[in-house]
Amino acid sequence: MQVDDTDRRILRQMLADPGLAMAELAERAGVTAATCWRRVEKMREGGVILGEQAVIDWRALGWEVEVSLRFTLDKTHPRAFDEFIAAAREVPEVLEIQTFLGQTDVRLNVIARDMPHYQEIYRTRILTLPHIADTDALMLISTIKDSPELPL
Repeated sequence: MQVDDTDRRILRQMLADPGLAMAELAERAGVTAATCWRRVEKMREGGVILGEQAVIDWRALGWEVEVSLRFTLDKTHPRAFDEFIAAAREVPEVLEIQTFLGQTDVRLNVIARDMPHYQEIYRTRILTLPHIADTDALMLISTIKDSPELPL
């Protein structure tokens, strides 16, 4: 789908304030409400806008620890990726699963309430995942930039 300057203005405003009512979004983007609604619907149908979601700060809910775990899998098993990913999806504290080309095969982003909770998750849920050949952990110290904004 082709996106023009008007669509980009609408998208920028949606990213800046996702909770805007359609009339306010239209005003900020400099178009009529009807035009804005049609364009938003067109971008949804075209797969540009995939959905809208609530963004919840899990730290505000008492989750204090975030760890990025990188795994190299035992690729001698033909279903290593599929079985590892299926098992990782079952761990509720895994927020994100990514696969890569290169030395790291899979990365999991894991949260925990505190370090003892993380240790329990790591020992009972992470180390029991299938086909792990090697793992490396990166503990999050601070987030410098985490922006949904795109260069539109």
